[in-house]
Amino acid sequence: MEKESDDVSNIHNRFSLTLVNPSSHYFSLVVSLAVATIISAVTLFGYLGTSIEESWYVIPGVVTVLFVTQLLDTRFTKKKEYSKSLHSSLFANMLWAATVLLGLLASFVLSKETSLFFVTFGMFLFASFRIGIYTTTLGVSLKKAWAICFVQPLAMFTVLVPQELWIPMLSDPVTLFYGISFMIIASVWSVLTDRAGRPGMESTHKTIQAYLASQKNDHTEAEEIMEQRSSETKVATSQIRLSANDGGKEFRMVLPEIHPGPYHPVGGSNIPYLIYKNLSSSAMVMHSISDHALNLPSKNEVENYLKNLENSEVKEEGLQCTEPVTVQINKARVIGLLFGKNPLLFLSLSPHGMEDIPNYMKNDIEQYAKNRNYSKPLIVDCHNAMGEEISNEDGEDMLKAAKSCLDTLITKDSFPIEFGYANSDGMDVWTEDLGMGGLGIVCLKINEKKYFLGWADANNMENGVREKIIDLFEKRDLQLIEICTSDTHYAPVKARNRNGYYQLGLITSADKLAKWFLEIARNAESNTMKAKFEILENETEVKVMGQGIYEDYSKALDNSLKITKGFLIGGVIFFITSLFL
Repeated sequence: MEKESDDVSNIHNRFSLTLVNPSSHYFSLVVSLAVATIISAVTLFGYLGTSIEESWYVIPGVVTVLFVTQLLDTRFTKKKEYSKSLHSSLFANMLWAATVLLGLLASFVLSKETSLFFVTFGMFLFASFRIGIYTTTLGVSLKKAWAICFVQPLAMFTVLVPQELWIPMLSDPVTLFYGISFMIIASVWSVLTDRAGRPGMESTHKTIQAYLASQKNDHTEAEEIMEQRSSETKVATSQIRLSANDGGKEFRMVLPEIHPGPYHPVGGSNIPYLIYKNLSSSAMVMHSISDHALNLPSKNEVENYLKNLENSEVKEEGLQCTEPVTVQINKARVIGLLFGKNPLLFLSLSPHGMEDIPNYMKNDIEQYAKNRNYSKPLIVDCHNAMGEEISNEDGEDMLKAAKSCLDTLITKDSFPIEFGYANSDGMDVWTEDLGMGGLGIVCLKINEKKYFLGWADANNMENGVREKIIDLFEKRDLQLIEICTSDTHYAPVKARNRNGYYQLGLITSADKLAKWFLEIARNAESNTMKAKFEILENETEVKVMGQGIYEDYSKALDNSLKITKGFLIGGVIFFITSLFL
C-alpha cells in the first residue's frame, strides 16, 4: 500500500493551493476596489497626465463599474457564487495593476516615453486571466468564457480612458498581437489542464469544481464523481461490547475496517461520530489499521454501512479479562488486554507520531496471533501523534512489541471485569480541534485495580499532548493507559493550514484537555459495575473508493502543475519582451 500512501500524501500536500484564495469575500471586495483605484490613479496621472480637476470623477466611476460588474459576474458562473466572482476579480485587477506599474518602471529604467500600450495590454491580461478562472473553477465553457471575459475589464476601460482614445488604443497592432496571444495561451492552458488526468480522469476541471462546491457543503457532485469510480467490497467491523450483568448499561469499542474520509463533508468523513451516535453515544470508535482506499465515497454508502452494522454476530462472550500489558521497544509502544481468546492491542509511537499503520503490519500480527491459537486480534491504531509514514526501523520495533505483548498475554491470569463509562455530552467542551463525538473515558476495574482509557473524536493529536495528560492523571494516582483518536475527517471550522485540519491539542491546551478528561474519568469511575464482554463481528458489502482513484487524482494534479509551470515561465518571458517595446 506504499503507492496508495504516496498518492494520498501528494494530494494532501497540494491542499495548500486551495489556501491561495482569501478567507473572506469581504476582503476580496475591499482590496479589489482599492486595486482598481490604483489602476485608475496610475493611468490618469502616470500615462494620461490628467489633472485632479479634470479627472476627480473618473476613479469613483471605475470603482462603481467594477462593483456593479462583480455583481453581474455571478450570473455567468455555474453556482452563481458572489465570493468566487470577487476572488477572481481581485487577482485579475492585481494583474492589470502590476502591468501598468511595470510599464511605468520600464519607461523610467529604459529612459523612454510612457506608452498607453501597457494600459490596454493590462486589460487584455485581465481578460485572459478570466478565461482561465472561468473555465477551471467556475464551470464555464471555453466559448462562453471568451464571450464574457471582456465584460468587466472593458467596462472599467471605457470609464477610465477618454472616449477619443478608445479606437487608437484598442486597434493598435502590437497591443492586439500581445493581447490576443495571451488570450490564446490562456485557452490552450485551460484545454490541456482539463485533460491532464486522462484517461483515468475525464475532466480535471469538473473534479476541481466539485471539490470547491463541497467546501460550501454542496457535496453532491463530488460524491457522484467518487461513487462512479468506487467498487463493491466486503468490509469487516469488530466490536467489544461490555454490558452490565443485569442487562442495563452497555459500552462498545468499535473497530471499523473502513477509514474516515475522504475529506469533510464528503462521504464517510464523519463516520466515527455517526457510529457513536448510532450506539446511543456509549461507544469509542477507534482507528483500525485501514487506509484511504477504504473511504466510503457517499452518504448513501454511509447509510448502507450503518444500517447493516445492526446485524453483528456474537462470536465469543465471557466475564473475565487480563490486566493491561505494556511493551515498549525504542519509540514503539504496544498495550494489550486479553478478552477470552481475543487480544485487544493499542499501537502507538507517541510522542514521536506517524501516519496510518500500513496493512502489512496488521497481516503480520494477525498471522502471529493465529499461530498462538488466539482468535482474531483487535488492533487499534491509536493515532495520537503527528508524523510521517512509519519507517522500516520503527515498523520492525512495533511488530516486535506487538508479538512480545501477545506472548506475554498468554501467561497472564484473567479476572472478573467491572466497567464504567462517561463522555463529554452535556459538558461545554466545543473546540475547533475536536469533532462532534467529543471526549470519552472507559474505566476498567480488573483485579481490584482501575485502568482508564481515553478517547477523542479528533483527527490525530499534537505531539506530546498524550504524555502531558497522562502525567496529570498520574499526579492524581489515576492510571490512564492510553488516549486514542478516531481520526475523524469532520472539521468544525475550515482550517487554513497545510493539513486542512486542527489536530487535538493544537488549539486546546493539554491542561484544559486534562481537566475535561479528569472530570469524565471521575464520572466513569463513580458508576463502575460488574460486566460481561461480547466480541461482535460484522461483514457488510459497501462501495469503497479504492486505490486507483487516488493514483488518478495525484497524476492529474501533478500533470496540471507541470503544465501550469511551463505556461507560467513562458508567459513571464513573453511579458518581459513587452517591456522593451
